[in-house]
Amino acid sequence: MPTRPCWVEISTHSLEENFRFLARLAAPSGSLLAIVKADAYGHSLELCAPAVVRAGARWLGVTSVEEGASARALCPEPRILVIAGVFPGQARELIAHRLTPVAWETWQLDELIAAAGAAGLHPGSLAVHLEIDTGMSRQGAMPGGLAPILERFAPGSPLRLEAVMTHLYAADEADGRVTAEQLEVLDDAIGQIGCFGLYAEWLNVGNSAALLSGESRTIAALACRHGMQLLLRPGLALYGLVPEFSPSFTPPEPAGLAEARSALRPVLQWKSRVVSVREVPAGASVGYNATFVATEPMRLALVAAGYADGLDRRLGNHFHLLVRGQRAPLVGRISMDQAVLDVTEIEGVEDGDEVVLLGTQGSETVSAFDHARSAGTIPWEIFTRIGPRVPRKAV
Repeated sequence: MPTRPCWVEISTHSLEENFRFLARLAAPSGSLLAIVKADAYGHSLELCAPAVVRAGARWLGVTSVEEGASARALCPEPRILVIAGVFPGQARELIAHRLTPVAWETWQLDELIAAAGAAGLHPGSLAVHLEIDTGMSRQGAMPGGLAPILERFAPGSPLRLEAVMTHLYAADEADGRVTAEQLEVLDDAIGQIGCFGLYAEWLNVGNSAALLSGESRTIAALACRHGMQLLLRPGLALYGLVPEFSPSFTPPEPAGLAEARSALRPVLQWKSRVVSVREVPAGASVGYNATFVATEPMRLALVAAGYADGLDRRLGNHFHLLVRGQRAPLVGRISMDQAVLDVTEIEGVEDGDEVVLLGTQGSETVSAFDHARSAGTIPWEIFTRIGPRVPRKAV
């Protein structure tokens, strides 16, 4: 059955090429964990998880056990890391789906130990990534309180310390000062872990910004000092966006960042169509509460996309979409299911014309960064707010 004309196109080829580029950039000092949490940043887990596995991904990162179970149904082979940990009562499902937990609380480890015992797992057979809070004050064990946690990995425990992990909360700051401070805290914590006679195979640290800025080389050196391998977690770059750094690098910028600008390709395009076109006289109001009033005769195009689809309501009257390869201003308030474009200066616009909300048409592009700047947010939110009623289609 034909559907309402509002859809997202996902280039799985671009996603695969982006992964391969990032893997080459990380080699030989690091391996990649592909972040596919939050429905692959709104791009569709169903389309994206198999694509990155085809490209060579051996690790996938999800938020929850529920997401992990969905990813496992799609991808039987790769390791799947549950980044936000287990919640009460979830350990049994985690084990059943062969997922790997991040943990930082003793109660999480106790639940894992109990579930592993019930499943008859052998000592050291349930891998755990221990997160250390190095300054973000979000999730992670405090470096000064590791002893009760490390006791859960004692000989005979079903748990095995596979990785030490942290979140870098300012890797997109070009001076690198905060990241250097975090890595000092992490270095000390790894030393404490070693004093307990525990050694992890992986150092699970570093996002897209750390990889593209070259900060990953410093992290790799830290991993090497402790006899560990580096596992990097690219997210935004995987989907074709180069993170913005503050303040911007002054020339020359890092080689990886410059190369990424030309190599990475956006994976997602969001499109709709013109539903109808009308002529209105000067003085006509457009949309709820008449926030736009025509000062001259105008041609308006109605588009089948609104804030229930994820088009931010704040974009009304100060953003544009693409039609016939040109920028058409959004006029009036964006409605739940519709928006209106001023196409007075665009010749020939008619019912059925394709409208690009996010992506490229002709020589013009509307990016997730464009949306984010106008809406006062970040591109991650732009992607993940595209509603579930908007179908994702592989192209």
